[in-house]
Amino acid sequence: MKDVTPEAAERHKAKMVRRKQVQDAEVAQKTIEKGLLIVNTGPGKGKSTAAFGLALRMLGHGRRVGIVQFIKGARHTGEKDALEAFGDLVEWHSMGEGFTWDTQDLARDIAAAGRAWDKACAMMADPAFGLIILDELNIALRYDYLDLDAVVAALAARRDDLHVVVTGRNAKPALIEAADLVTEMGLVKHHFAAGVKAQAGVEF
Repeated sequence: MKDVTPEAAERHKAKMVRRKQVQDAEVAQKTIEKGLLIVNTGPGKGKSTAAFGLALRMLGHGRRVGIVQFIKGARHTGEKDALEAFGDLVEWHSMGEGFTWDTQDLARDIAAAGRAWDKACAMMADPAFGLIILDELNIALRYDYLDLDAVVAALAARRDDLHVVVTGRNAKPALIEAADLVTEMGLVKHHFAAGVKAQAGVEF
Protein backbone atom coordinates (compact mmCIF):
# COMPACT_ATOMS: atom_id res chain seq x y z
CA MET A 1 0.00 0.00 0.00
CA LYS A 2 1.26 3.48 -0.84
CA ASP A 3 2.59 5.47 2.11
CA VAL A 4 0.75 8.74 2.76
CA THR A 5 2.80 11.56 4.23
CA PRO A 6 1.17 14.09 6.60
CA GLU A 7 1.67 16.77 3.94
CA ALA A 8 -0.04 14.69 1.24
CA ALA A 9 -2.90 13.90 3.59
CA GLU A 10 -3.39 17.59 4.37
CA ARG A 11 -3.33 18.58 0.68
CA HIS A 12 -5.87 15.85 -0.10
CA LYS A 13 -8.16 17.00 2.73
CA ALA A 14 -8.03 20.62 1.58
CA LYS A 15 -8.79 19.56 -2.00
CA MET A 16 -11.76 17.45 -0.93
CA VAL A 17 -13.13 20.30 1.23
CA ARG A 18 -13.13 22.56 -1.82
CA ARG A 19 -14.67 19.86 -3.98
CA LYS A 20 -17.40 19.17 -1.44
CA GLN A 21 -18.31 22.86 -1.39
CA VAL A 22 -18.71 22.85 -5.18
CA GLN A 23 -20.68 19.59 -5.17
CA ASP A 24 -22.98 20.70 -2.35
CA ALA A 25 -23.70 23.99 -4.12
CA GLU A 26 -24.53 22.20 -7.36
CA VAL A 27 -26.82 19.67 -5.65
CA ALA A 28 -28.63 22.49 -3.81
CA GLN A 29 -29.55 24.05 -7.18
CA LYS A 30 -31.46 20.93 -8.29
CA THR A 31 -34.99 21.40 -7.01
CA ILE A 32 -37.23 19.75 -9.62
CA GLU A 33 -38.86 16.41 -8.85
CA LYS A 34 -40.66 14.68 -11.73
CA GLY A 35 -41.28 11.40 -13.45
CA LEU A 36 -38.52 10.63 -15.94
CA LEU A 37 -38.64 9.20 -19.44
CA ILE A 38 -35.49 7.08 -19.65
CA VAL A 39 -34.16 5.48 -22.83
CA ASN A 40 -31.56 2.68 -22.79
CA THR A 41 -30.31 2.11 -26.32
CA GLY A 42 -27.19 1.27 -28.32
CA PRO A 43 -25.55 -1.89 -29.67
CA GLY A 44 -24.01 -3.01 -26.39
CA LYS A 45 -25.35 -5.54 -23.89
CA GLY A 46 -27.15 -4.39 -20.76
CA LYS A 47 -30.11 -2.23 -21.80
CA SER A 48 -32.84 -4.39 -20.29
CA THR A 49 -30.53 -5.45 -17.46
CA ALA A 50 -30.13 -1.80 -16.43
CA ALA A 51 -33.90 -1.32 -16.54
CA PHE A 52 -34.46 -4.30 -14.26
CA GLY A 53 -31.84 -2.95 -11.88
CA LEU A 54 -33.85 0.26 -11.68
CA ALA A 55 -36.94 -1.86 -11.00
CA LEU A 56 -35.17 -3.35 -7.97
CA ARG A 57 -34.33 0.12 -6.72
CA MET A 58 -37.96 1.22 -7.09
CA LEU A 59 -39.17 -1.93 -5.33
CA GLY A 60 -36.76 -1.22 -2.51
CA HIS A 61 -38.74 1.98 -1.91
CA GLY A 62 -42.03 0.08 -1.92
CA ARG A 63 -43.16 1.43 -5.30
CA ARG A 64 -45.06 -0.76 -7.76
CA VAL A 65 -43.40 -1.70 -11.07
CA GLY A 66 -45.03 -2.67 -14.37
CA ILE A 67 -43.17 -4.42 -17.21
CA VAL A 68 -44.31 -4.91 -20.80
CA GLN A 69 -42.04 -6.85 -23.17
CA PHE A 70 -42.64 -6.04 -26.83
CA ILE A 71 -40.47 -8.43 -28.84
CA LYS A 72 -39.27 -10.81 -26.19
CA GLY A 73 -41.60 -13.31 -24.64
CA ALA A 74 -40.89 -16.70 -26.14
CA ARG A 75 -37.97 -17.43 -23.78
CA HIS A 76 -38.33 -17.87 -20.03
CA THR A 77 -36.04 -15.54 -18.05
CA GLY A 78 -34.48 -15.50 -14.62
CA GLU A 79 -35.32 -11.84 -14.03
CA LYS A 80 -39.04 -12.57 -14.45
CA ASP A 81 -38.89 -15.26 -11.78
CA ALA A 82 -36.86 -13.03 -9.47
CA LEU A 83 -39.12 -10.01 -9.78
CA GLU A 84 -42.29 -12.08 -9.41
CA ALA A 85 -41.06 -12.92 -5.91
CA PHE A 86 -42.16 -9.38 -5.01
CA GLY A 87 -45.79 -10.42 -5.51
CA ASP A 88 -48.32 -7.68 -6.23
CA LEU A 89 -45.59 -5.03 -6.37
CA VAL A 90 -44.66 -6.32 -9.85
CA GLU A 91 -46.94 -6.79 -12.85
CA TRP A 92 -45.19 -8.45 -15.82
CA HIS A 93 -46.54 -8.96 -19.33
CA SER A 94 -44.40 -10.75 -21.95
CA MET A 95 -46.39 -9.92 -25.08
CA GLY A 96 -43.86 -10.43 -27.84
CA GLU A 97 -43.70 -13.63 -29.85
CA GLY A 98 -39.96 -13.78 -30.31
CA PHE A 99 -37.54 -12.21 -32.73
CA THR A 100 -38.84 -11.14 -36.12
CA TRP A 101 -36.72 -13.76 -37.87
CA ASP A 102 -38.45 -16.41 -35.77
CA THR A 103 -42.05 -15.36 -36.37
CA GLN A 104 -41.54 -14.47 -40.07
CA ASP A 105 -45.06 -13.01 -40.08
CA LEU A 106 -45.31 -9.20 -40.40
CA ALA A 107 -49.04 -8.94 -39.66
CA ARG A 108 -48.64 -11.11 -36.57
CA ASP A 109 -45.71 -9.03 -35.31
CA ILE A 110 -47.64 -5.78 -35.82
CA ALA A 111 -50.68 -7.18 -34.01
CA ALA A 112 -48.54 -8.34 -31.07
CA ALA A 113 -46.91 -4.92 -30.80
CA GLY A 114 -50.34 -3.27 -30.84
CA ARG A 115 -51.57 -5.46 -28.00
CA ALA A 116 -48.43 -4.75 -26.00
CA TRP A 117 -48.82 -0.99 -26.52
CA ASP A 118 -52.46 -1.13 -25.42
CA LYS A 119 -51.35 -2.89 -22.24
CA ALA A 120 -48.60 -0.30 -21.71
CA CYS A 121 -51.10 2.56 -22.04
CA ALA A 122 -53.43 0.92 -19.53
CA MET A 123 -50.60 0.50 -17.04
CA MET A 124 -49.38 4.07 -17.52
CA ALA A 125 -52.91 5.26 -16.70
CA ASP A 126 -52.91 3.31 -13.42
CA PRO A 127 -51.72 5.59 -10.56
CA ALA A 128 -50.58 2.56 -8.55
CA PHE A 129 -47.41 2.23 -10.66
CA GLY A 130 -44.25 4.19 -9.93
CA LEU A 131 -42.21 2.72 -12.79
CA ILE A 132 -43.16 1.19 -16.13
CA ILE A 133 -40.54 -0.67 -18.20
CA LEU A 134 -41.30 -0.92 -21.92
CA ASP A 135 -38.76 -3.56 -22.86
CA GLU A 136 -37.72 -3.58 -26.55
CA LEU A 137 -40.25 -0.90 -27.48
CA ASN A 138 -37.44 0.64 -29.55
CA ILE A 139 -37.43 -2.45 -31.77
CA ALA A 140 -41.18 -2.21 -32.39
CA LEU A 141 -40.72 1.45 -33.32
CA ARG A 142 -37.72 0.71 -35.51
CA TYR A 143 -39.77 -1.67 -37.67
CA ASP A 144 -42.78 0.70 -37.73
CA TYR A 145 -45.02 -1.77 -35.90
CA LEU A 146 -46.38 1.23 -33.97
CA ASP A 147 -47.00 4.87 -34.87
CA LEU A 148 -43.95 6.76 -33.57
CA ASP A 149 -45.72 10.11 -33.13
CA ALA A 150 -48.57 8.53 -31.18
CA VAL A 151 -46.18 6.66 -28.90
CA VAL A 152 -44.05 9.73 -28.18
CA ALA A 153 -47.16 11.82 -27.54
CA ALA A 154 -48.54 9.25 -25.09
CA LEU A 155 -45.22 9.03 -23.25
CA ALA A 156 -44.99 12.81 -23.04
CA ALA A 157 -48.56 13.01 -21.70
CA ARG A 158 -48.01 10.49 -18.89
CA ARG A 159 -48.74 11.67 -15.36
CA ASP A 160 -46.12 13.86 -13.74
CA ASP A 161 -44.80 11.36 -11.19
CA LEU A 162 -44.52 8.28 -13.42
CA HIS A 163 -41.08 7.02 -14.45
CA VAL A 164 -40.91 5.11 -17.76
CA VAL A 165 -37.93 3.19 -19.15
CA VAL A 166 -37.79 2.29 -22.85
CA THR A 167 -35.18 -0.24 -23.97
CA GLY A 168 -33.85 -1.56 -27.27
CA ARG A 169 -31.38 -0.72 -29.99
CA ASN A 170 -31.79 2.09 -32.51
CA ALA A 171 -33.94 4.48 -30.49
CA LYS A 172 -35.73 6.89 -32.82
CA PRO A 173 -34.52 10.53 -32.73
CA ALA A 174 -38.00 11.76 -31.75
CA LEU A 175 -37.98 9.50 -28.68
CA ILE A 176 -34.46 10.57 -27.75
CA GLU A 177 -35.55 14.21 -28.02
CA ALA A 178 -38.54 13.59 -25.73
CA ALA A 179 -36.52 11.68 -23.12
CA ASP A 180 -35.09 13.10 -19.91
CA LEU A 181 -32.25 10.57 -19.71
CA VAL A 182 -30.68 8.63 -22.58
CA THR A 183 -27.92 6.07 -22.14
CA GLU A 184 -26.26 4.45 -25.15
CA MET A 185 -24.64 1.12 -24.37
CA GLY A 186 -21.50 0.81 -26.47
CA LEU A 187 -20.25 -2.49 -27.81
CA VAL A 188 -16.54 -2.95 -27.10
CA LYS A 189 -16.38 -6.73 -26.96
CA HIS A 190 -19.00 -9.50 -26.85
CA HIS A 191 -18.49 -13.16 -26.04
CA PHE A 192 -21.04 -14.20 -28.71
CA ALA A 193 -18.46 -13.29 -31.38
CA ALA A 194 -16.12 -15.89 -29.86
CA GLY A 195 -18.73 -18.63 -30.13
CA VAL A 196 -20.13 -18.44 -26.60
CA LYS A 197 -23.85 -19.18 -26.56
CA ALA A 198 -26.53 -17.34 -24.57
CA GLN A 199 -26.41 -18.63 -21.01
CA ALA A 200 -28.86 -18.77 -18.11
CA GLY A 201 -28.14 -16.04 -15.60
CA VAL A 202 -26.29 -13.89 -18.12
CA GLU A 203 -28.55 -13.49 -21.16
CA PHE A 204 -31.84 -14.83 -19.77
